[in-house]
Amino acid sequence: MRVTLGGFLALAAVAAAAPHDLSASTDDNRLVKRAGVQYFGVNIAGFDFGCATSGTCDTTKATPPLSQYGGPDGVGQMKHFATDDKMNIFRLPVGWQWLVNNKLGGTLDQANTAKYDSLVQACLATGATCIIDIHNYARWNGQIIGQGGPTDDQFANLWSQLAKKYATQTKLMFGLMNEPHDMPDIDKWASSVQAAVTAIRNAGATSQAILLPGTDYTSAGTFATKSGPALLKVKNPDGSTTGLIFDVHKYLDSDNSGTHTECVTDNVSGAFSPLADWLRQNKRQAINTESGGGNTASCEKYFCQQIDFLNKNSDVYIGYVGWSAGAFNPQTYELSEVPTKNGNTWTDSALVKACIKAPA
Repeated sequence: MRVTLGGFLALAAVAAAAPHDLSASTDDNRLVKRAGVQYFGVNIAGFDFGCATSGTCDTTKATPPLSQYGGPDGVGQMKHFATDDKMNIFRLPVGWQWLVNNKLGGTLDQANTAKYDSLVQACLATGATCIIDIHNYARWNGQIIGQGGPTDDQFANLWSQLAKKYATQTKLMFGLMNEPHDMPDIDKWASSVQAAVTAIRNAGATSQAILLPGTDYTSAGTFATKSGPALLKVKNPDGSTTGLIFDVHKYLDSDNSGTHTECVTDNVSGAFSPLADWLRQNKRQAINTESGGGNTASCEKYFCQQIDFLNKNSDVYIGYVGWSAGAFNPQTYELSEVPTKNGNTWTDSALVKACIKAPA
């Protein structure tokens, strides 16, 4: 999300019982269409608050969406979404600086990581798949990973530590980086992504999906022509692409910024349809981990249409994650998907109620 607040191949009908079986390789050239996407859910934001598109993260502004740390009840939100709405995936954004206490190249900070892990464990307890998302825009304090900023080794070291910590948690996905943008050299970015993938697999995390983002804020509209060709070269250490899923975003407002309450497009003809064709040509899959709009009639119309397209093209799109619930204030945040609670009853926002639901 561009604000300063901030297997996979469904090869059998049993895939829902084994959400991402990486024994079914993306290299076997079978893209099987399901009745709808395998995953649908929302972001649970807060640990990313204070992170800007420059890759700076003011850790004093992080707002853990956890009541035990004085934040909103993100655990209750996830339980509601999973139990009442049957959502089965949550993305958990966090700043790189938060995890290492502002020490580039350092080890995971025990206290800060423990707080973030509380959210991860609460997510896993719902039975949903959970995405660890480093929300730094391919940067650290204004400098680009592998291109004058953090080295590929420093980026890989972060992911190696996280992979070792969560190697046995098979219902996690690793979102390597939120919304890279303005990358001078997309091939160098692909090399940085490769370093992280290799580090994760070598750390023992062999059953988790890894989400590969491109430039232009990992836009679905330009992915096939700008990012995809370079990222196709990224492989697992064994040479396969098993469990390597492309990570794309797309908003529906007038400038694709995700900052307006009105929506003007469903993104089908301009983004998701041509990307679907490219994915099929290359026998690969993608997940839309950020999209959304205001709780308005225009966004209900276009966001639902966009989701309908993803459901109808579930051979190449494994799911979507709306932006955003968590620590946002539902009274003031334009794109709030935060449910409200009255007694023991949770009520969804209008957009969530209208659009984010299990495939029919």
